[in-house]
Amino acid sequence: MNILVVRNNSNPQAIDASLLLVTYLTNQGISTLIVDSASLGNDQGRAAIRAQLPETVDMAIVLGGDGTVLHTVHLLHDRQAPILPVNFGHMGFLANTDAEGVIPLVVEALAGELVEERRTMLAIEVVCEDEADPYDEDNDLDPETFWALSEAAYAATVDPDAATIGGALMPPDKFGVNLRGMAGIRRFIALNEIAITRGALGRIIELSLGISGTHVARMRGDGLVVSTATGSTAYAMSAGGPIVEPTAESILITPICPHTLHARSFVLDRNRAVAVKMGKLSRKTAYLSVDGGKAFRLGGSDQVELRRSKSKAKLIRLTNRSFYTVLDQKLGRT
Repeated sequence: MNILVVRNNSNPQAIDASLLLVTYLTNQGISTLIVDSASLGNDQGRAAIRAQLPETVDMAIVLGGDGTVLHTVHLLHDRQAPILPVNFGHMGFLANTDAEGVIPLVVEALAGELVEERRTMLAIEVVCEDEADPYDEDNDLDPETFWALSEAAYAATVDPDAATIGGALMPPDKFGVNLRGMAGIRRFIALNEIAITRGALGRIIELSLGISGTHVARMRGDGLVVSTATGSTAYAMSAGGPIVEPTAESILITPICPHTLHARSFVLDRNRAVAVKMGKLSRKTAYLSVDGGKAFRLGGSDQVELRRSKSKAKLIRLTNRSFYTVLDQKLGRT
């Protein structure tokens, strides 16, 4: 059995707990790998850790706050490994309390006495300025070929010999969006949310919102948040969005400081697709961040496409801890 332990190395209590935990697991004949959550904050760091992972990860134990849990989800989203979060942070909506200690909690998880919750995630794709929409009916390429060609275009900026598909060289200037910042990556997953926001300039940005192919609204303001139900208690809540039970599969859209009297939040069916296109006022001033990570600048006509991801995050939870109890503990009391 292989267990990954992700800890927040800036928290001495998390470090102490991890040492006790690894000693216990080793005595049980369980193989463990300890990872510092700080190394999972970007794609390069996650790639380096993935190279160290065993072929099978049976469980990940997270010793930190909600941010550490999000880093772990991004690391293991394609592994479908269950994640046991233990709260050593501040808010702790995603993590379990360690009131009785870490080891009793892990013992219960290994014995199958805790509940596994499957949380909806978002799949995000950025369609670059002056580039065909991979899901447009008029596009001659299927989406997978489209993305392969786009990734080849980025490879041409690094190694021209590597940027050929079917013998055709893809010109690097067709990549379109923030080559340096996004490092060629335009597909993301999110457990909480994506946020499209204005940058350092004080001016508002303009966004066009479409839902399942229908134009719904043109928004002006500081941006918008598209979140899962899990993310409804994060950035979306701060922007005035609704609180939704985290096991729901809805997609939420919440404007940020809208410059209109008619802006409203949307709660969508799980099968809806969302498209957000940058308007003229957003040229070089709109930024995309995923689950609170590093923000990347979007071009003036770029489009962000979102759907419910085919994969779900598996969080191991205490059976006696109601979401509404946590909500009262974290937000209801002064």
